[in-house]
Amino acid sequence: MKSVELSLKYQGKIQVVPKVPIRSYDDFSTIYTPGVAEVVKEISKDRDKSFLLTSRWNMVGIVTDGSRVLGLGDVGPEAAMPVMEGKALLFKYLGGVDAIPLPISARNQDEIVKVVKALEPSLGGVNLEDIESPKCFYVLEKLQESLSIPVWHDDQQGTAGAVLAGLINSLLLTGRGLDVKIVIFGAGAANIATVRLLSSYGFDPRNMVVIDREGVLHAERRDLDWMMFNHRWKYEVAIRTNGENARTVEEAFRGADVLIAASSPGPGVVRKEWVSLMRRPIVFALANPVPEIDPEEAVDAGAQVVATGRSDYPNQVNNSLVFPGVFRGVLDSRASRIDDRMVITASETLAEYARRSGLRRDHIVPRMDEWDFYYEVASAVAEKAVELGYARVKMKREEFRTVARKRIEEARRSVEVLAREG
Repeated sequence: MKSVELSLKYQGKIQVVPKVPIRSYDDFSTIYTPGVAEVVKEISKDRDKSFLLTSRWNMVGIVTDGSRVLGLGDVGPEAAMPVMEGKALLFKYLGGVDAIPLPISARNQDEIVKVVKALEPSLGGVNLEDIESPKCFYVLEKLQESLSIPVWHDDQQGTAGAVLAGLINSLLLTGRGLDVKIVIFGAGAANIATVRLLSSYGFDPRNMVVIDREGVLHAERRDLDWMMFNHRWKYEVAIRTNGENARTVEEAFRGADVLIAASSPGPGVVRKEWVSLMRRPIVFALANPVPEIDPEEAVDAGAQVVATGRSDYPNQVNNSLVFPGVFRGVLDSRASRIDDRMVITASETLAEYARRSGLRRDHIVPRMDEWDFYYEVASAVAEKAVELGYARVKMKREEFRTVARKRIEEARRSVEVLAREG
């Protein structure tokens, strides 16, 4: 496999490179001992100076326990490392962010929280990744409550943010508003977060029908008591959604406008005949590596707009559109947290950028090589952090945009120089 050959050749995807030049032996006394003692004393008097005098200001930890990696399941922290390295590379190249892969052997949810809290002095932010549900919801909530740096779970907020951006423009293209009926296929971290974010944006959860492995979620399902005690996030979705009280998959799809599938890889997980029950359907089939339904099948079934999570199809609705810009924005503003209002700002900025660059049914969100949108997302999120009172650095949006552009372009140039040098 090409990916294995690449990993063998480079022995990993990232490395640590010094920023401070070393021109002579005397430089060591400034960079390290005894000169570094002055920096230590400055920070010991004011711990916030660690953001000014060390690399902490731009450092994000990518934390996983390896319990739900891609579509492969519980592979453990060592096997999760290649994915976290790839994420770190995207952080750097797309967002100018220094990210450290941190697969940890902690398995219990409280143990994960404890480990990440202990790492806080080293980091400017935390990206949680590939942690199984419902553990991921608990870990995110506890860390957001207790840390003074932004914490984000990309499988939740990143995916939901990309979905909202694509949905805003899909509804515009097909002449519909927020009163649409939405089928949410799959009830994992991504789709539970999507229900929450869409509700925050203004969609009525009663017009959403959520389907999991057992069928349609509704307020009278036999496992509702189990959910209440073991998965309260799914329980809340079950009692808030499905105002029409659909009980079968066919009833859920009949007359629906939108399908958002983030479930098991296909093909054939979503049936063509289900899509044909919808009304001028908008279909997001986001499973990787294979969408839940083949895009051509979805079009044959009447789909007006189709998106997947893959870069080799049009309309890649993927969290890679969201997290680099969001983290660039929260790091530049030195925000203390990320909330749904900031994610919505990122989604609206992505949607607006796609409209400016040419909105079409095969272009509802920017492509990852339309680099400028990362600066736009970063500056919009930073401005929102200031507005919400989360920012320690307060500037205007244009100033944040200039800073973000400079940092992202510098990172990209450094990678390109290394590539040219072989």
